[in-house]
Amino acid sequence: MHVHSFTVYDVLVRNAGCHPGRPAVVTEDGDTVTFTRLLERVDALATGLAGAGLGKGDRVLVIAQNSVAYFELYFACARQGIVPYPLNWRLSADEVARSCVRARPRALVIDEAYHEVLPGDGAGLEGVTLKAQLDGNPPDGWIGFDRLRSPEATAERPEVAADEPFAIIPTAAVDVIPRGAVLTHTNVVTANLQTAAAMNLVPADGNLLALPLFHIAALGSGLAVMQAGGQNVVMPRFDPAEAVRLIDAHGLTFISDFPPVLVSVLDQAKEQGSDLPSLRIVNGLDSPDTIERLHAETGADFWSGFGQTETTGWVTLQRFRDRPGAAGVPGPACRVRVVDDYDRDVPPGTAGEILARGPTVFHGYFDQPEVNEHTFRGGWHHTGDVGRFDTDGYLHYVKRKPEKDLIKPGGENVYPAEVETTIMELPEASGVCVFGVPDRKWGEGIMAVVETAGDLSAAQVVDHVGSRIARFKRPQHVAFTDSLPRDESGAVDREAVKAKWAETVSG
Repeated sequence: MHVHSFTVYDVLVRNAGCHPGRPAVVTEDGDTVTFTRLLERVDALATGLAGAGLGKGDRVLVIAQNSVAYFELYFACARQGIVPYPLNWRLSADEVARSCVRARPRALVIDEAYHEVLPGDGAGLEGVTLKAQLDGNPPDGWIGFDRLRSPEATAERPEVAADEPFAIIPTAAVDVIPRGAVLTHTNVVTANLQTAAAMNLVPADGNLLALPLFHIAALGSGLAVMQAGGQNVVMPRFDPAEAVRLIDAHGLTFISDFPPVLVSVLDQAKEQGSDLPSLRIVNGLDSPDTIERLHAETGADFWSGFGQTETTGWVTLQRFRDRPGAAGVPGPACRVRVVDDYDRDVPPGTAGEILARGPTVFHGYFDQPEVNEHTFRGGWHHTGDVGRFDTDGYLHYVKRKPEKDLIKPGGENVYPAEVETTIMELPEASGVCVFGVPDRKWGEGIMAVVETAGDLSAAQVVDHVGSRIARFKRPQHVAFTDSLPRDESGAVDREAVKAKWAETVSG
């Protein structure tokens, strides 16, 4: 093992040595697992994975709800240099099939409910040698996940360098197939330390692991709290009443938020007569009104920032109350620039593309060298997001660049191009423009303006999208026109469409 190596697995080994009897995880069944016991479970699982023929660089496709086993799988894979490739469990069968072709996994780990979304023709699964089911009774050809654990953790630990892949986290489907962001151990360990330093995380902290583990927000917060020596309480799926109960029962201090998580927690806390006395950190995205309500009704601080899966979470971060509306200053391990179309720095107050560099920036998109070359041009990660610095060095987010226009309903990433491609499968559609609109519940909603000369209803458009791609990508609002605005090249003029139709929707 290299003298400078420190991986995500080493975080667990370190904690088992420093905090052997402290709680590391509270399972979905309410059982407490100490750091020592968690290390034993992870080592037993790693031995089972190795015994099943998995080795360094092999990818494990995961489709599952949160569980302690899912969390342990990340650490067991880290020990052996195996690479988790988690998918959003809300994806359609077609989307899963496309992801399988890109991922080319050696193993599948899924919940019982998700057999139906696996490719029926086996495309992309030709190299699979292990199929494990996390819950229920596995069918023929599958093994129960707990049976993978070896009673004797004897697998040799291969040399895993800190700059090797820890996980491949899919991002939104810019080119229809979700791109897989390769995060290294250095990316994750550095991001953990940066978050812990900013928020003063300590062993007494505890995180509610409620957002899905395929998302960098959930994975990042869980690993940051763990690296600080704190505990994670696992929720299989978010439920606001249960969230309040768990926060109060375990004295949890940290939750991650995308609309409508926080507002539903505050509503439930009020109903249960709790002011969430232990909570001190809420980290994520939400409306100013909801954030003000958090500050008025609890003793917690809301933390906001700018980041992506590609930057292993935040590259700028702040307490919201320090500079309302801003996204914070660059973290201690990040450099951030705002540039024009020629990558020249722009002065404070001027909007431009946000570039980032540092040890939290991802290794690249899996198996897409040409995309990586373009994304990393000039030695900087080009985020595709537009922002501006103020004169005090605080970053302010403005929007996505037009070619990477992004809608975020409830924290999910939806690229208009993917929804537009799906709608254009309808023979009655001759053109379409999809864009984001304000939404009280989800933060942002999806609107589609469809050009058609035929007989097409909003229900047909919504049902078609829901039948072809994930249901959270369905438009909440559909309008029709016999002629979309177009520019001189014949392309749909997106800004003209937004200007004409966005005002027809109230948030």
